[in-house]
Amino acid sequence: MAPVLELADVTVRRGTHTLLDDVSWTVREGERWVVLGPNGAGKTTMLQIAATQMHPSEGTATVLGEILGAVDVFELRPRIGYTSAAVAERIPRGERVLDVVLTASYGVTGRWREEYEEFDESQALLILRLMGVEHLVDRTFGTLSEGERKRVLIARALMTDPELLLLDEPAAGLDLGGREDLVSNLGKLARDPEAPVLVLVSHHVEEVPPGFTHVLMVREGKITAQGPIAETLTAQNLAITFHMPLILEERDGRYAARRAPR
Repeated sequence: MAPVLELADVTVRRGTHTLLDDVSWTVREGERWVVLGPNGAGKTTMLQIAATQMHPSEGTATVLGEILGAVDVFELRPRIGYTSAAVAERIPRGERVLDVVLTASYGVTGRWREEYEEFDESQALLILRLMGVEHLVDRTFGTLSEGERKRVLIARALMTDPELLLLDEPAAGLDLGGREDLVSNLGKLARDPEAPVLVLVSHHVEEVPPGFTHVLMVREGKITAQGPIAETLTAQNLAITFHMPLILEERDGRYAARRAPR
């Protein structure tokens, strides 16, 4: 079976700055990956390549069997669900929640003159229910809490029934309750065999939902560790990645990290 996502010797440069340096990474069907690393490590750049928003300077990126640079990305993007702070900024604050999700069918933000069938609305409501925010359908996006917005945006990313779902720091800016609600919903999604392949970017091991299978760690544009989460998410690998001695604890599929005593 062909990989869902494959980066082979990928380097990304912007001017004299190297964002990614000779990165190779393969994501296969049924896997759920978390990408961990400090600020500026290259995590978002990797996700932008996976979302076909950016091309490598060197190396080869293959997404859903198509090589970037040899495919019309506008035909490929509907097969990919992608949510990030940049996507959130493009949503009109006066847009009704149901329409925030519906408009993903046309790849637009802000409903205009598109026509949607009853099936589309039923599908949007089903996904909103999955994310625990069906009760918000008639609210406007601008009136939602940060946690509610994050779950609505994930529902939007799922609307096109994507084969690959990319989540860039979905828990950023959430309080404890909002984070735990989101992690719980993502854990349910990760355990669903019908769910798409998942890739989640985070700074924090506390945001890793139960059910995720693999971890990739990056620092300064280079991979420090990658593999099955049970074997790879270790205190030693985290210490290398975050350049700090750390203690890692795991309980019931959830992780917590803190600095080791001097």
